[in-house]
Amino acid sequence: MFNIGFVIFPNLTQLDFTGPLQVLSRLPDATTHIVAKSLGPVPSDSVLSIPPTVSFPDCPQLDLICVPGGGGVARAMVDAETIAFVRRQAEGARYITSVCTGAFVLGMAGLLKGRRATTHWAYADLLPRVGATHEKSRVVRDGNVITAGGVTSGIDFALRLVAEIAGDEVAQSIQLGIEYDPEPPFQSGHPDRAPDTVRRRVIDAFVARRQPYEAALPT
Repeated sequence: MFNIGFVIFPNLTQLDFTGPLQVLSRLPDATTHIVAKSLGPVPSDSVLSIPPTVSFPDCPQLDLICVPGGGGVARAMVDAETIAFVRRQAEGARYITSVCTGAFVLGMAGLLKGRRATTHWAYADLLPRVGATHEKSRVVRDGNVITAGGVTSGIDFALRLVAEIAGDEVAQSIQLGIEYDPEPPFQSGHPDRAPDTVRRRVIDAFVARRQPYEAALPT
């Protein structure tokens, strides 16, 4: 049995978690674990709260560990218990992965040193502070470490992993089953393509959100 584990924490971005969860939970011969410090419901950054299935002490060895992102990362990445759990699981995991700013939890666990990685575009310049080299790509793989960019890229990363583990046909079947066929109404999903006014507006909104990361990360 292939054990998949998502590490969750208060104020995570639920789509960072539920996007790849929807894909990876369909992987044949796999068990999915939702892992947290305790079994109480974990609030996301929207109205959705997530019930963990297992706590850190009772979690089996994971073959794939995934850390989502969100505003709660600023606290999770300096939480000794969370970092110790991620570091310990990474020693035996086949795949060490993150979505969005979850990369900084991996980084604070020492798992990105000397690695190429990606994260949400608004935080990419902070990756060197955890020893990583930013690579401008939606999904970046360096050895057994796979990082995905912001939020929706978690679906892309999960489909790539399913293809590697179970084959292209299984991955394509999952893609068809969830009708993942993006046709966005605007071409503004990345700062390289967004209009200047939109880009400036969103960048301004992220100034305050970055501050807890900048304060917590090594200089």
